[in-house]
Amino acid sequence: MTEEKQSVMEGFKAFLMRGNVIDLAVAVVIGAAFTAVVNSIVKGLINPIVGAFGTKDLEKYRSCLKAPCETNATGDIVHGIPILWGSVLSAVLTFLITAAVVYFLMVLPMSRYLARKAAKEAKAEEEQAVADAEEIILLREIRDELVAQRATVRDGGGSGSSA
Repeated sequence: MTEEKQSVMEGFKAFLMRGNVIDLAVAVVIGAAFTAVVNSIVKGLINPIVGAFGTKDLEKYRSCLKAPCETNATGDIVHGIPILWGSVLSAVLTFLITAAVVYFLMVLPMSRYLARKAAKEAKAEEEQAVADAEEIILLREIRDELVAQRATVRDGGGSGSSA
C-alpha cells in the first residue's frame, strides 16, 4: 500500500473511532423511531381534536387556486391547482410536538444535570483551593519556625556546632 493510501485509511479509521460518529448514528436511529411515535400522536390525538371542527384528517383540508376545484370518485383533484394546507398544518404540528418532546424530555433534563455537575465540580475546586491555601500557610509557619531555630543556634544558643 502506498503512503497516500495508508494515510487515507488511517484518517478514515480515526474518523470512525471518534465518539461523535457513533453518537450521531445512534441519534439518527433513535430519531427515526421517535418520528413514528410523534406521527402516531399527531394522527391519533391531534388530528381528531382539530377534526372536531370539520374533518378528522388534516390531509383533507385543501383549497384550489383555479376554481372550480373538481374531484374524481377517489377524491383526487382533477381540475384546479390544489393548495394542501392541511398537509402543511399537519407537518408543522408534527414538528412542534417533536421539538417540544425533545426539549422537555431530553435537552432540559440534560442541561439541569450538567449545571448540577458543574456546580459540584466548582465547589470541589473551591474546597481544594481552601485546603491548598491552609497547607501553604502551615508550610510558611514551619519554614519561619525553622529559620528562627537556625538563627537561635547561630547566635550562640546552641552547643557550639554550626548548622
